[in-house]
Amino acid sequence: MPEPTLDAPVAEATDATPPRSPYGALAAYVRNAGPGDRAALARMDPDALRPHEIAALSRALLTAGLQPETWRVETWPRWSLIAHGMALAGHDGAGRLGRQLAQAGVAESRVTKLLTARGEAFRQLLPRVLRLLASKSVQPNWFELGELVLKEDSSAHDDIQRAEQLRMRIAGPYFSARATKA
Repeated sequence: MPEPTLDAPVAEATDATPPRSPYGALAAYVRNAGPGDRAALARMDPDALRPHEIAALSRALLTAGLQPETWRVETWPRWSLIAHGMALAGHDGAGRLGRQLAQAGVAESRVTKLLTARGEAFRQLLPRVLRLLASKSVQPNWFELGELVLKEDSSAHDDIQRAEQLRMRIAGPYFSARATKA
């Protein structure tokens, strides 16, 4: 099995952690990290990393199995956002992200904005939604969300299509759960 890379495709989200999922390994590292690394990951700005944040992120990525020779300039901020989000809100790979958003009571307008946002707007909105989830003690599924973060601002045709599929996979369970509550 090839080593995962910073931009490696990840298996479909399932109820169980994929065997070598970088998302599961990264979430485990963040959950068990010392207070200094955890605080650095939670406080960092993924687009403007400071030296101690780079060190904390590097340790996290290495522990997740993402080797330095695979790190790329274009995916580094995406993995920064994923690690930051995990430090803010945790990870629950057993549920569907859309249902988790509904469970936390995230407003339809906020979910719609997040799912229609691209690039910088997406990167600005995501931490706000994650803080809201954390305030409701709901942990997001990073198998779904992590892949969306990696694919959403790509220029590759396959990545654009995959990002749209992921958005639909998040929207469906969200609106289904909202309709059931009504």
